[in-house]
Amino acid sequence: MANGLHVGIIMDGNGRWAAARGLPRTAGHWKGVDAVRRTCAAAPSLGIRALTLFAFSSDNWKRPPGEVAGMMDILRRYLGHETGSFARAGVRVSVIGRRDRLPGDLVGMIDRVEATTRGGTSLHVRLAVDYCGREAILGAVARMACPGRPSAAEFTDLMDDGRSAGDVDLLVRTSGERRLSDFMPWEAAQAEILFLPVMWPDFDGGHLRDALADFRGRERRFGGLPATGAGDRATEAGGGSPAYP
Repeated sequence: MANGLHVGIIMDGNGRWAAARGLPRTAGHWKGVDAVRRTCAAAPSLGIRALTLFAFSSDNWKRPPGEVAGMMDILRRYLGHETGSFARAGVRVSVIGRRDRLPGDLVGMIDRVEATTRGGTSLHVRLAVDYCGREAILGAVARMACPGRPSAAEFTDLMDDGRSAGDVDLLVRTSGERRLSDFMPWEAAQAEILFLPVMWPDFDGGHLRDALADFRGRERRFGGLPATGAGDRATEAGGGSPAYP
């Protein structure tokens, strides 16, 4: 899977899915767990090596305390129930984002699932919890110990504290919203972006397969020109791959 894709997903629409059915918002979050399971199961066969899922934004602390507590409980139960399955399937699980504001028992559970699945090679699932992209960048700057300028890969490792999955190839947001919400601004600098109208609880392997078909139908130029006849014109226009530090 070393040459597979890194896909990031903003899992949006749980609350609206629930409201449309006359259910409490937490019911939508519970239903969203099924979509996570379906997505993780489908990913390896579709050529995905890493899957980063936006589970809880730092801004989500602004939500009603009952909803926040419910989301933390869902994460506890999900990690507790799935750790063995992930280990048997060779899936590595990492959690990125702040941990100092999470409940202590949840932090301990995160530490255990990371340790148990560290050797997984079939898929790297990264859950972004209490995550803020700008804060991740500022944290990496604060942790820089080298006197010189780090490479892009070194800086990414600093941001994720050894849990890096490299650059994002495809960034998907469900629910029809068309914004990035501070999700991996550094890693997704050159990502293809796809906004889907489907609510996250309804997302499945078919939606993921269609998203990848869309992605593979695109031409990624990275600032250059189309491959056919582009050589001299790219040089004249100053095009080409972006120069990272």
